[in-house]
Amino acid sequence: MQTDVDPRSLIGRKAFDSKGNKLGTVDEVYLDDATGAPEWAAIRTGLFSRDAFVPLEPSELVDGTLRVPFERSLIKDAPDFGVGRHLSPEQELQLYHHYGIDIAAPTDAPPPDRDFGRIAGRDYPDDAP
Repeated sequence: MQTDVDPRSLIGRKAFDSKGNKLGTVDEVYLDDATGAPEWAAIRTGLFSRDAFVPLEPSELVDGTLRVPFERSLIKDAPDFGVGRHLSPEQELQLYHHYGIDIAAPTDAPPPDRDFGRIAGRDYPDDAP
């Protein structure tokens, strides 16, 4: 995904799957704590549905919409961790595996109390767990 995109500008955009089917609307964007780069989008898949996490790296902005290179069925079957909270490293790993994305295990693992996946546009106190 483009690195110069303000993650907050993604919120509210329509999202479509690899076949052009409407998925829903981007509800939240999760940032990598180490780099601040947008890493995950939570897409509201319907009025009474849950948010589904999709990786932003293989996704792209096309004509003001988020195009996700996965089929709707795979996205709707993604692990459900709820929104509004940090994603743990284990949850991120589960999501990467779900989408078939291989990521290298970090050589210098973060301390166990470090959180990942801050949400764009939210303020966190410096001493947040």
